[in-house]
Amino acid sequence: MSGPFMTRSAETGPRRVLERFGAKGGEGRVNFRVLLRLVGMLKPYRLRMAAAFCCMLVSSAFSLASPYLIKMAVDGPIASGRGEALAAIALLLALSFVGAFLASACQEYLLSWTGQCLLASLRGRLFRHIQTLSLGYHDSHSSGATLSRLVNDVAVIEDLVAQGLITSLGDMIVLVGIVAVMVSIDPPLALLTFSVLPVMMLVSLLFARRARAAFRWSRAKVAGVVSHLAENVSGMKVIQAFSRESQAQELFDRVNRENRDAAVSAVSLSFLFIPSVEFIGLLATGIVLWFGGKAVSGGAISLGVLVAFLSYIARFFQPLQDLSQLVASLQAAAAGGERVLELLDARAEVCDRPAAPQMPPIRGRIEFRRVGFSYTGGRAVLRDVDFTVEAGQVAALVGPTGAGKTTIVNLIARFYDVCSGQVLIDGLDVREVAQASLRRQLGLVGQDPFIFKGTIADNIRFGKPGLGGSVREAARLAGLEELLSRLPEGTETALLEGGANLSSGQKQLVALARAFYADPRILLLDEATSSVDLRTESLIREALKRLLRGRTALVIAHRLSTVYQADVIFMVRKGRLEGRGKHEELMRLDPLYRELCLKQMGGGEARP
Repeated sequence: MSGPFMTRSAETGPRRVLERFGAKGGEGRVNFRVLLRLVGMLKPYRLRMAAAFCCMLVSSAFSLASPYLIKMAVDGPIASGRGEALAAIALLLALSFVGAFLASACQEYLLSWTGQCLLASLRGRLFRHIQTLSLGYHDSHSSGATLSRLVNDVAVIEDLVAQGLITSLGDMIVLVGIVAVMVSIDPPLALLTFSVLPVMMLVSLLFARRARAAFRWSRAKVAGVVSHLAENVSGMKVIQAFSRESQAQELFDRVNRENRDAAVSAVSLSFLFIPSVEFIGLLATGIVLWFGGKAVSGGAISLGVLVAFLSYIARFFQPLQDLSQLVASLQAAAAGGERVLELLDARAEVCDRPAAPQMPPIRGRIEFRRVGFSYTGGRAVLRDVDFTVEAGQVAALVGPTGAGKTTIVNLIARFYDVCSGQVLIDGLDVREVAQASLRRQLGLVGQDPFIFKGTIADNIRFGKPGLGGSVREAARLAGLEELLSRLPEGTETALLEGGANLSSGQKQLVALARAFYADPRILLLDEATSSVDLRTESLIREALKRLLRGRTALVIAHRLSTVYQADVIFMVRKGRLEGRGKHEELMRLDPLYRELCLKQMGGGEARP
């Protein structure tokens, strides 16, 4: 992933990007397995698609009838000078134009409606699926790349599946119809017209061979731009704080240029291909005009036949051009579809077992039995961790950064599954119960609480929106009264994205109010006072005393003043539990704990 502090050069050539997606340079085969799955998503809209298909048939029929009507007019009324018959044919020709227009308009409306419905449905399906994925997936995939799949790749799929499918069927029907009519009118002239088709097929094959690689490269680079933007917008404060704007701009320009080059490479194929098709069409027109003109002069065919052939040629190469362009759309949709289906096919590492029972009302006993854990592909984070927290106890996890404290909290909430051993709540292995029923009875307050765009009340209710409790009371218990008294709209005050109009301490108090409102049986506090001033810390400590009453709690804190009164303190170091007891016991028996306490006291950390 690119970022403001990345120094190595980004991937600039298509080969490395294509290798990531398993493509060989110059591979021209369309991934029809992917396309068939994408087309299957149209099943809910089959009636409208069928109606669009009927409209296409009507439009194609009128399109085929027009040149034949012109032939009839040239060879009949125009040649004989019969005005009444000419008027009748002209009326039929006008009706065919109107009919083709109305049928095409209905077709376009139905296809656009279906396309937008497919777009909304697929994005909704992707978002639902993303929410089922474990945190391990989000740890290994950038949010920008995921966002690109939801927005850009889905849009490419919609263009093809909703629009290209019916259009291509219409083009093929028109082609077959034109061939049949031309052969029926004059077989020798029809064969001369089709003599250019081998050249057309060769050009199309060359185009297809290059298109897949180009469009895969293009989709990968689009995702890179979105990922880079998402990362840098999130880290804008850091970029500005270190005056790294010019370096960030330079990196973005590099990623943006790569995306531009990939897009130009893909689009330029189409721009080269379209003139080639037009040239072949002009070549066919010249052949028909030369040989057909000679045949008319010699009386072998009528002038109407020549005029009809010229009209059919103009129509013949447009569907061919559209179908060949469809190859580009197929390649783009296949590339985007691979990325979308890869996301849809991603399986959660943490999932409920079949018919997993609901977690019964929790009393609050937490037990770790010889728990071992490591993140995917990494070293062991926890090793043989054993401890028990009785219902209603307040337990503290203390230790240096990277010791594994946050991992212990994550395992209790089952954001990850243990690699060995068991995590039990009230004697039940958390892997044996439905995740949602477990988490509904837990409360988590982290060191950097997430605040959603909306009101303060919306954020407080977030944990249990249908609970119907008092938001005011939860805010009071969390120590938010002083803040609310300064806000004219109180709990209905609108918050910016990420709570940008709140201080770190105020965001932490809102998170505590959220926990009060949810009324969890087990409370998990991860560095809840690590980034606040002493006055706000005092407010948080008072709120925590009220919040912890009667609940089981696991508290992580670097500031040891917040855990002195815990019923039990666990000393964690290098993924192991190296000490346990109350504060006084650990001060006597654990050198590392005593060292941490003395350092903090020497640094002005006062014991309550």
